Amino acid sequence: MSDEAQTETARAKQSGTEHDELRTLLESGEASDGVHTHNELYDYRMLYNAHAANGWHAAGIPVVKSWRHSDGELCFGGGWFVVVATLSTGQISNHYGRDAWGLFQIPEAEVPPKYDGHTPAEVVDRLRRALDVREGH
Repeated sequence: MSDEAQTETARAKQSGTEHDELRTLLESGEASDGVHTHNELYDYRMLYNAHAANGWHAAGIPVVKSWRHSDGELCFGGGWFVVVATLSTGQISNHYGRDAWGLFQIPEAEVPPKYDGHTPAEVVDRLRRALDVREGH
């Protein structure tokens, strides 16, 4: 094998190894931006959302948790639940593992309100607009 071919083979192996290492980090949740890991950010999001859901419920904003999706199927086959809030700007939702159930001190529903098909981008827009409404903008 020529020196050039050997160099290319070595680069391909190194690239494959780096790809495998990155995949392992991503799948484990331990990939980091240099400050936080994905797992840490997921925990922050969950806790912020629990505070928000509990506050919305206390303020009379419709918010529920359910082990099932609105079609009656268990969330991801079981072990997960969905939290659905109906803000003045529209429906938003997130899923959490069973260990977080008790953090959400909101009503349990056999099935949540019918899913309106919202995307993550629409949830961001609805949350931003809900903040604008509260701030009087």
